[in-house]
Amino acid sequence: MKKILFVALAALTLVACEKKGGTEVTTDKEEALQKVVAPYVHHTVVATYGKMADAGLELLDKTNAILEKIQKSEDYSALMTEADASWRAMRKYWEQSEAFLYGPAFHHSIDPHIDSWPLDFNQMNALLNDPVRMAQLEEDGGRYVGDVLGYALKGFHACEFLLFESVMQDGRAVGTGRPHAANLTHAEAVYLNAIVEDLVQQAILLEYAWAGEVSDEKMALLEDAEIEPFEDQYGEQMINAGKAGSIYVSYQDVAEEIIAGAIDIASEVADLKMGNPYISSTAAQRDYIESPYSCTSTIDFADNIRSILHAYCGAEAGDAAVSDYIKSQDAELDAEVRAAIEASIAAIGAIENFESNAQNNPQVKAAIDQVAALADLLDDEVLPLLSK
Repeated sequence: MKKILFVALAALTLVACEKKGGTEVTTDKEEALQKVVAPYVHHTVVATYGKMADAGLELLDKTNAILEKIQKSEDYSALMTEADASWRAMRKYWEQSEAFLYGPAFHHSIDPHIDSWPLDFNQMNALLNDPVRMAQLEEDGGRYVGDVLGYALKGFHACEFLLFESVMQDGRAVGTGRPHAANLTHAEAVYLNAIVEDLVQQAILLEYAWAGEVSDEKMALLEDAEIEPFEDQYGEQMINAGKAGSIYVSYQDVAEEIIAGAIDIASEVADLKMGNPYISSTAAQRDYIESPYSCTSTIDFADNIRSILHAYCGAEAGDAAVSDYIKSQDAELDAEVRAAIEASIAAIGAIENFESNAQNNPQVKAAIDQVAALADLLDDEVLPLLSK
């Protein structure tokens, strides 16, 4: 679970506007930060979740086809490779969303729902060998996964285990990063398809909660499962900061939350995602490898930092971003933040064989230190500057 930094409304040092003789006077700071919000909502958040859901629909097409091939006793080797690629694409967009895990992902527990690890293999085997529960799973698909199964039995990593090859070493499943051989049992294929269906449903819920709408195809998938979308209107809440009905009292409030989300994921990558496997003094820390079967953990970490890059600098060229305001106040600090982001991505990219060689690895330690420095920079200098 991610810690969420809440900005106490009473502690805000700048309100969105003043009332003078019935006329609303907006501060220069608020005008500058207001320009940041719409591009952030539409080009960074909604676009990322929309692409994640799109990739999920492609993955669901592949797992539907795999199940159909198994039922007909036909070869599906090529489909496994295609499904792996779709999983990687969906995973990439999820990891690039982790700087904005506040809001719907937090309030509706979608983050732990789709991204908890490690798996509970005892529970998984019990499920696969229970004909009554498997019949329910085949009948209700993603809805059964979402409503009944615990976090350790669903989401990206349960799907990952079934899609990617692993071998047993010292009683542990160790991934190879290669597509799973085309030898899934019928029960495993049913389970895989249901997990993916639930995963896609959750992605669509995230997109809807921020955008207030999704495509007809996506809405139909929710309606078929009798799932009501969340009416958060989170994007509109941000865009309308300071207005009646918004949870944000000012655009400063929004900017602080954007940076707080970036701090949270930087801290998690340094302290937990890399920190636990690096220490590995307990079995729990040893097994804290995030994507052990696809062997894409360092790709995940780098994409987490890219989520900070997009949140701070904007996802599209020319977008107004928090970086612009920081640069207007302290150009040296802005340059330092940008350099720290790039250095963090580079340090993570230098790690070799993280899944099998994280413990006491100097490359991992260097990346931990660099990402931790980025988190400190955002927390100690950027956030206070926004709060002035």
